[in-house]
Amino acid sequence: MSEHPFFFTWSAQRGAKPLEIVGGEGASFDVRDGERVERWLDMGSLSYQANLGHGCRRVIDAMKRQCDELLLTVPSGGYPAKDALARKLLEHAPPGFTKVFFTLGGAEAVENALKIARLATGRHKAISRYRSYHGATMGALTLSGDHRRPPLEPGLAGVVHVLDQYESRLPGGARVVEGGADASAIARTMELEGPETIAAIFLEPVPGANGALVPPAGYWTGVRGACDRHGIVLVADCVLDGFGRLGSWYGFEQLGATPDLITISKGLTGGYAPLGAVLVHERIAKVFEDRVLLAGLTFYGHPIGVAAGLEAVRVYEDEKLVERAAVLGARMSAEIAAMQDRRGELIPKTRAMGLLAGLEIAGDAARFTRLSKALDARRVYTHPNGRIRTLIIAPPLVITEDELLRGVGAIEEAIVESA
Repeated sequence: MSEHPFFFTWSAQRGAKPLEIVGGEGASFDVRDGERVERWLDMGSLSYQANLGHGCRRVIDAMKRQCDELLLTVPSGGYPAKDALARKLLEHAPPGFTKVFFTLGGAEAVENALKIARLATGRHKAISRYRSYHGATMGALTLSGDHRRPPLEPGLAGVVHVLDQYESRLPGGARVVEGGADASAIARTMELEGPETIAAIFLEPVPGANGALVPPAGYWTGVRGACDRHGIVLVADCVLDGFGRLGSWYGFEQLGATPDLITISKGLTGGYAPLGAVLVHERIAKVFEDRVLLAGLTFYGHPIGVAAGLEAVRVYEDEKLVERAAVLGARMSAEIAAMQDRRGELIPKTRAMGLLAGLEIAGDAARFTRLSKALDARRVYTHPNGRIRTLIIAPPLVITEDELLRGVGAIEEAIVESA
């Protein structure tokens, strides 16, 4: 048996080891390794949530103040910070969004978005993509398309998966559209399934954990049109992509279509407290003016999470981090493109938007294991996904340009060393 008294997530327990983070500042965190404490450069934002970096005093102090003011309330309770955060989130959404449903995290946001869509439409089916991840609860996991779903099936009835479509860069700058299912194919799936049975389609703006799959131009507008024709709810799952990750507040804004529901978490508090939410457009919200919304949570709008979220949003605003991410993202994309052009035999395809990028690495599983070890040796934290042979980069929005360039340079060194 493993010596540790707790389970490690997504892991066989024998041989699993904890990463003991003991602190951090900005885009770096400190790890205890025996008697030593070593500083790592965070090029992955931990589990994609550390948009504000490490040691953000404003959020920490806001949570401390909240502990002295209010910690216990009821789900239907109202207090100023809860109202203020909801209004802030709606302020940054496109026109027409009027309501917020709070949750404890991203999976619960997806679960409740599905409930809202089912209740609003009276339909039960949902469409999602094969290379997607929507959360670890049973409903969200059923919507997910990657390797974590099949071992736990059967899941939720009525979920239909479709192929993805995304655009990759080749060495030299040429681009290729891959995946197999454009917006018209999704529309055809809706028709074959019976559009009168479909409540919603769930799309991540850019599926992050499955390879930073940037959609081609026209993809989102095509899906939006199909949804409009059939009265299907379009859900933008922005749990990973929101709060500046793609260079905009929620991530879908550059894609040309506005959803009906938006799910958020991770960057909402910068990871400093558990909190998620569903932002609901008026055309859906109005259904529940006289119809009961059959959804709720004991810790709905918990004061600690709300305090962290409200101050985090203020930090994004005051420090213009979303705008900064767009600028730094362009620099990161340029550096990755130059790296790919130098190392085309090692990096056949790349994709990037904002401060999110995926580098496909040539070679077998053993090569990818060597790459992971080379990155660890350089104390650079990323997301190497050996199943899809893709290294995913997602640094905090507070990273400096020098740190970003150092991180990309270390990644190139590790790729060359592991070849």
